[in-house]
Amino acid sequence: MSNILTVGEAMALFVSEKTGSLDVAERFSRFVAGAEVNFSIGMTRLGHTVTYLSQAGEDPFGRGIVHFLQDNGVDTSLIRLLPGEFTGMQWKEKVNAGDPEVYSLRRGSAASKMDASLVQTVQWAKYNHMHLTGIPPALSAGCRELLGALLQEGKKQGVSISYDPNLRPGLWPDKAEMVRVINELSFQADIVFPGIAEARQLTGQETPEAMAAFYHRQGVSKVVIKLGTKGAYASFGGETAFYMPAFPVAKVVDTVGAGDGFAVGVVSGLLEGLAPQEAVRRGAAIGALAVMSPGDNDGLPDRDGLASYMAKTSRQLSAAAGD
Repeated sequence: MSNILTVGEAMALFVSEKTGSLDVAERFSRFVAGAEVNFSIGMTRLGHTVTYLSQAGEDPFGRGIVHFLQDNGVDTSLIRLLPGEFTGMQWKEKVNAGDPEVYSLRRGSAASKMDASLVQTVQWAKYNHMHLTGIPPALSAGCRELLGALLQEGKKQGVSISYDPNLRPGLWPDKAEMVRVINELSFQADIVFPGIAEARQLTGQETPEAMAAFYHRQGVSKVVIKLGTKGAYASFGGETAFYMPAFPVAKVVDTVGAGDGFAVGVVSGLLEGLAPQEAVRRGAAIGALAVMSPGDNDGLPDRDGLASYMAKTSRQLSAAAGD
């Protein structure tokens, strides 16, 4: 199994206990949120080792995040808790189906004050893969410098790199800067995971094939474009290209975290030596499990649960095809 480094902002998440707008919500349950948190938990449940690099406030929420990650098997040795700083927070609407309303309080948080000096804390010999997203560079100039330095050093050290753009337009001063910075960072990765709408913004192209070609021209060897209910399009080195259908979903409960689950499946599959089609198929399976669960990372399976779900779904599809 692989040793993986990731960096991000883990946040205290408060989910309303009753369905309805956040405007009228009165009671909340507390969880932990963050795209990189979801990725870390998903990878550890599949048996990989993940170290999470971050900062949080020396407060109940920051300490709670560290305990939560540790309870889920994530290495927190590179998380710093800073006195006098605060931990980012999110509030999420409870929904029975579809996309929930989410409100964040994160500007000026402890995580937003990360900078390139943190690269010195990384013992690169421990890792063979690094997973990054477009969220940290949206937080501050210091975070952008950190990701740039991590990418530069990671490539020098020979670790493979995956990058999920995970666009957050509301955190950027303007769209043009967002596109420029995210593209500059993603071009240094070995594999990128844009959603179809994100890829349209970032590449200016309209078809998955043209989007993948855009990234290949910039030196990215593997491109997997998430197509939502239509599955995914993957292009590996410009030689192997295919569409992967989505797994059937009985009921969409909560879409938050589905893309992170998809990345877990593809990255873990490739690191384990699966063929491109099987790795992307695993990503589609975990993405489907994620949207059928209420929390950001509740639906992320362990290895036995994943194998059982994929086998059960294959049997159901085979039976349906035979009818």
